Amino acid sequence: MYTCTVHGMNIRRVSFDHPDAVKLNDQVQAEYAARYDDEGDATHLDPAMFAPPSGLYLIAYDEQDRPVATGGWRGHDEETEEGHLPGDAELKRMYVVEEARGLGLARRILAALEEDARTAGRTRMILETGTRQPEAISLYTSSGYAPCTKFGYYRDHELSLCYAKNL
Repeated sequence: MYTCTVHGMNIRRVSFDHPDAVKLNDQVQAEYAARYDDEGDATHLDPAMFAPPSGLYLIAYDEQDRPVATGGWRGHDEETEEGHLPGDAELKRMYVVEEARGLGLARRILAALEEDARTAGRTRMILETGTRQPEAISLYTSSGYAPCTKFGYYRDHELSLCYAKNL
């Protein structure tokens, strides 16, 4: 079981359908809806996609054991019409609740996800974000991610941005 405590925050492996994961996912979907004037991210995600060894889902808990940040990766083992390549690990649902932003939690979760994906034999971490998420863009570019060929559900959407980093 993955657990890590940093600066009073405890990062734990959970299933994508864990109640705290569902709660944070609802919050990130509401934020997507507000930023993009739509219903949130329509990408199909199944809890099995994040099950080790072909994925991982993490939640950071504060000192009062409240879930405050989340993120996961899911593996791709074959080339798809949506642009995924064999060996890809796709970053999904990176989110930090408003009151915990600025503490470095997203960066810690990102590093843990990258290390886990590398250990699982993944060769590249990919992600899709949007032009209305400048905080996410800053995190990824400052963490070594570079623009890549667009992939995924939103690959043809004008507000979509895709990034990749070799692991």
